[in-house]
Amino acid sequence: MTNLVILVGRIARDPETRTTTGGTSITSLSVVTDRPARKDGKTYKDENGYTAKDSEFHRITCFNGLGANVAKFCSKGQLVTVEGRIHYTQWEDQDGTKRYGCEIIADKVDFLTNGRGTSGDSAPDIDED
Repeated sequence: MTNLVILVGRIARDPETRTTTGGTSITSLSVVTDRPARKDGKTYKDENGYTAKDSEFHRITCFNGLGANVAKFCSKGQLVTVEGRIHYTQWEDQDGTKRYGCEIIADKVDFLTNGRGTSGDSAPDIDED
């Protein structure tokens, strides 16, 4: 059995980092991917003559060293490849309503374009160990 996700998209907002009480560093970011939009099973053009797109936003979570590098080198609008796994969560909110969530736990992030922290040099590709 395999749980593998590979996304290529643009960072929708700057990464945010927090640290747990146990000392684990967690960096969160949102990556947007596009695909051709369809009407009646066919792609179509928008008002500007371009193929219309449907966008999806993916929540990405990076831990420790990977997260530190993503926070240091990545910024909104940057093109990245994310490899990881899908993780589903379930919890009850304050009202006792069951809530569900889905995120991608990143194992690897490749920086396809320069972001912050780079001065013309490309940032390293980092794997989570």
